[in-house]
Amino acid sequence: MEQLSFFKEAGQTPGLPPELLEYNPGFCDEHQSSYLLKKLIAVTPWTQKIVQMYDKQVVTPRLTAWYSDPSIHDYTTMLHASPHPWTADLRMLKEKVERVAGITFNSVLLNYYRDGNDSVAWHSDNEKALGTHPVIASLSFGQVRSFDIRNKQYHRHKYAIKLESGSLMIMKGNLQQDWEHRIAKSVKPMKPRINLTFRVVI
Repeated sequence: MEQLSFFKEAGQTPGLPPELLEYNPGFCDEHQSSYLLKKLIAVTPWTQKIVQMYDKQVVTPRLTAWYSDPSIHDYTTMLHASPHPWTADLRMLKEKVERVAGITFNSVLLNYYRDGNDSVAWHSDNEKALGTHPVIASLSFGQVRSFDIRNKQYHRHKYAIKLESGSLMIMKGNLQQDWEHRIAKSVKPMKPRINLTFRVVI
């Protein structure tokens, strides 16, 4: 099976499609990343959702928390989650991310992957409330995990990106329309990881 990788053993390989993805390692330094990982784990009001899959209910294998501007309603209803107001740390990160992304975000979804058993299945962030070509900024702290991407029509056309602690990945263009992504479970021991995806709900 064809496997394209953006990374070698050390660093990033050429070929990252700039119209779909931008990867910024070291967006937050090691000290800030370690501090924020520990603090967000400790103070965030984490919840674990139960979703309907076919004929049974399944507990999502990760913890989540949703923060947004007070004007957002429809999208949070769709997520079956009540938004929390921005904290000082999250607002600081939002403003830092916005300077790179060049847009203003009004919400952020936090995902807490506690170990290698936590994951997110293949999906696209193509909800109507995000618009047709959403720009989503993904900020990672903690354990390096593989972010897998595959073309919806041609699954052999795929990529695997190692998201490093403190890295910022910006998803844009037709990524959500034509591609899907996941964080797979791992049989290797994995330490905690937190991912923040900043979004614009319209």
